[in-house]
Amino acid sequence: MKVLVTGGAGYIGSVVAQQLLAYGHQVVILDNLSSGHADTAVPGAQFVDAPLSEAHRVLSTGDGESPFDAVIHLAAKSLVGESVEFPERYWHGNIVATLQLIDAMRSAGVPRIVFSSTAAVYGNPAAGLPDGLITEDHPTSPINPYGASKLAIDHMLAAEARAHGLAAVSLRYFNVGGASGSLRERHDPETHLIPNLLKVITGERPHAELYGVDYPTADGTAIRDYIHVLDLAQAHLLAMEWIEPGVHEVFNLGTGVGTSVRSVIAAVEEHTGGELPVVERPRRPGDPAHLVASGEKARATLGWEPQHDIHAIVRDAAAGLTG
Repeated sequence: MKVLVTGGAGYIGSVVAQQLLAYGHQVVILDNLSSGHADTAVPGAQFVDAPLSEAHRVLSTGDGESPFDAVIHLAAKSLVGESVEFPERYWHGNIVATLQLIDAMRSAGVPRIVFSSTAAVYGNPAAGLPDGLITEDHPTSPINPYGASKLAIDHMLAAEARAHGLAAVSLRYFNVGGASGSLRERHDPETHLIPNLLKVITGERPHAELYGVDYPTADGTAIRDYIHVLDLAQAHLLAMEWIEPGVHEVFNLGTGVGTSVRSVIAAVEEHTGGELPVVERPRRPGDPAHLVASGEKARATLGWEPQHDIHAIVRDAAAGLTG
């Protein structure tokens, strides 16, 4: 297939593009480098330095070029704190920009899209979930504009599928980590736990910060579902192949295994041989104690099976610092 990967110079997008190429697909990356990096636009892919508003130009077939078969849409603004302070950036950067992309796809006759959604659409799930796992049927109730913008796009895709026959899948990520060689997390600012712990190991930060030690969990720290970026990328390829015209489907991407913050700290120390000085902080407002996905629907429908545990995630993230 010929695939447009929006945000393909970012952390997840670069790994998705890498995997697409490995499976023989033709890849065009669209990224304005607002948060991505030119050196992560993987060799073998065509790179277009432009915003989503230029998608119509890229998707138009022109002078004998083959038409696009699919879009994998990862370009987005994704900082929760920023979304609270400047929500308008998320209405424009996520919702409006995606509408422009969908309009361009419809005009160019591109039949399918795989969308990077998020577990943030669920907000703070209530206690007492069956098996403690969040399924796709769980009520959506985002608590910040970032999550709200992603949920709006989910609704947008569902309507587009019904009205115009678009084949659409939304993949709701839980906590992504790990690396594929040198393709690793390079966010600025960095808000994710594992890369920030590794910054302590490398001396870029003086200590680790542990927010909340009084949660109702075994060790008092919050529990999250960590998924390797390679497993995540594989889910995109499977969804792109499975996708059905006129249908919008949602899949949670998680392992079904929860890992506490203290356990992640221990894994980083184990795999780096370093010691992490830890400063304990109060809980952050809105942080739930337990967020773990049921990935059963993706397994049953897409044949997707995560291959990496938290130790592999930490090991590859640490190796990626020098990879």
